[in-house]
Formats: sequence, C-alpha cells, structure tokens
Amino acid sequence: MLNLPISFLFSGGGGGGVLQGTTCEAILCTLTAARDQMLDKIGRENMGKLVVYGSDQTQSSLQKAAKIAGINPSNFRSLLTTKSTAFGLSPNSLKSAIQSDIKFGLIPLFFCATIGTTSSNAIDPLGPLCDIAKDYNILVHIDAAYAGSAFICPEFRHFLQGIEGANSFSLNAHKWFLTTLDCCCLWVKEPSALIKALSTDPEYLKNKVSDSNQVVDYKDWQIALSRRFRAMKLWLVLRSYGVSNLRNFIRGYVKMAKHFEGLIAMGKRFKVVVPRNFAMVCFRISPLMMGNANQKILGEEDANEFNRKLLESINATGRVYMTHAVVGGVYVISLAVGATLTDYCHVNKAWKEIQEHAHTMQNPFDYFARDVMAKSFTAIRGADE
Repeated sequence: MLNLPISFLFSGGGGGGVLQGTTCEAILCTLTAARDQMLDKIGRENMGKLVVYGSDQTQSSLQKAAKIAGINPSNFRSLLTTKSTAFGLSPNSLKSAIQSDIKFGLIPLFFCATIGTTSSNAIDPLGPLCDIAKDYNILVHIDAAYAGSAFICPEFRHFLQGIEGANSFSLNAHKWFLTTLDCCCLWVKEPSALIKALSTDPEYLKNKVSDSNQVVDYKDWQIALSRRFRAMKLWLVLRSYGVSNLRNFIRGYVKMAKHFEGLIAMGKRFKVVVPRNFAMVCFRISPLMMGNANQKILGEEDANEFNRKLLESINATGRVYMTHAVVGGVYVISLAVGATLTDYCHVNKAWKEIQEHAHTMQNPFDYFARDVMAKSFTAIRGADE
C-alpha cells in the first residue's frame, strides 16, 4: 500500500517489518542496532564519541532514545530550522554539523529525518539528507509517525522521494489509520543488525523451529521479550475498510483541513503560520489586529501570550480541543482533523468557537490592561489582608 522500496520488505528485498508499541521504541531499537554496529568497528571504549542528529522540529522520542541508548547528552544535535525552508532541515546544516564533529574527533552515528513533524508538519528533504548521511556512513531513520499513513495515497508519495537511501522507516497506525493505541509499524533494511543488538539466547527459549530459522522470532526485534498481539487489530482495519476506503478516509480529512485553512484565509485577524501539508493547520491570531477604532500592532511576546490565553479559553469549554507549539519563536495553535467521526460540521463549529473566543478578547490592549489591573487588585487586596 505504501509502495516502499523492496529493500525494506521480507519479500525478496532482505529487509523486514515489525509492529512496535510506539515511535520511541522504534527509534530506540534502530539506534541501538546502529550503535552496536559502529562499536563493533571502533571499539566499545569509543562509546562517548558517538553523535546523534535531528532537527529542532524532530519529535522528542529521538532525544529520549539517545539517552536510553547511552549516547553522551552533549553529543545530541538538535539542528536549527527556519521559516525559509518551512522548518524542514537544510542539508547544509546537517553537513556542517557533521564536519564540525569530525573535526573535533567525534564519530557521527545516526540521523533521524521527519516527514510531518509534531510541531508544524514540516517535511525534511529525504534525498539530499540521505545522500549526505551516506557520504559519512551515518545510518538514517525516517520518522513518519503521523503523516506516514497518508502515503497509501499516490498523490502524497512524492514526500517519500529519497527513502531508498534510508535504513529504517516507521509510522504509527494508531495516529491516523483507524487503529487503536498502540501500533507502530517499523521497517528495516537490515534485520540482522536489529537481531544482533537485541537478541538473547537463554536455554529455556531454545527450540528447533527458531534454531532452523523457520519462524521470525520477533522477541529479537524489540525491547521486551513478550509481545502484545497488535497484528489482529491492524489486520481487521485493512480487511474491514479495504485500500480504496482507507484512501478516501485520508483524503477526506485532508480536504476538511484545507476547508478550515480556507475559513482562516477569509478573514484578516487570523493567519496560517506554516504551510499545511496534511490534515493539521497551524495558525494564530495575527500580531496585526483590529482594535475598536484603529489598527494596532502587538509585540511578538504579547502576541504569543494572547494566543496562549486564547487557546486556554477555547480548550476550557470542553467543546473543542486543540494543541500548540512554538515554531521559530512564534506560538501557534494546531487544529488536527482526523478523529473517526469528524465531519465538516465539526470543523465549522470549531471555527465558530475560535472566532467567538477571539471576539470576547477583541481588543488585545484592553485585554492585557484588564489582566494587569486584575493582578494589581489581587496584590493590593492581599497586602490589605
């Protein structure tokens, strides 16, 4: 369905797939395999020289996995992204960081590229990044936890251009593929590296079927010995909906997000902060806002605070729930369309709710003045008491 390169598959490519619990587990397993491969070459005494790379938009699972895998915290690189690249990682930034580390005697090990980042749905340019990683013998994992499900639709597959240069790829079926938590799909090119890093062979687990390689012992592809039976729920989704209906499901939510984006564009108070690639829209009330009489401009810090208060107000109703992120120093509100029963009426209601709360806080200067006065009154009352 994803049209992955055959090198990732059991069927003829030498690769293979496994269901993990979460992205953190998938990254930890692939990072551990990369670590052990490298240490076999350079010696265990050089563990402190290994370096892991990601962008400042990469999900925190990478940093957590690096900690667990024993990577020196000072050797974790969170590379800066900018609005000029829509917060995707610049290949030049990765190359410069690698060259700098080599200059200081460190050993580049692992790079995590992201398609559909948590904060902004940014997309790292896979081809150029994988080419750089290959030049320096760095293993590459592609994290498509949220957006990966969209690649069953041919019109989104161009985002995967260059994936053949990566070593592993994962998506979370429990995010946008109608499957309940937890169900992370991980594909690897070299199962042997994963098995070598994660396997144990106690006497009580030995049996003829495993020893003769008649089965895949998934205990050696994951952290835990025992496994939850995740395959059935994913299989039932595939069998119940079919490829065509699953594609329509994905496309429908992308269209609803595009509809919400259009609602924002119809007015002047709100703006979309980063390009919408899938079904998540990152927006905010603009620093340039209409006061009661004249146009007034907020400073960036005040604008961030105003948007934060706006989101808190909306979420407190219990009628709509949205999340937030800070991207390039800008506080953004994120509306993700993807719950199973969501329809256009819900998107329209969400927009109405957002507008009503913004109207209640209509003049930001009046709002902040009221906030300051309220705090002052509380302080005075406290002093009197």
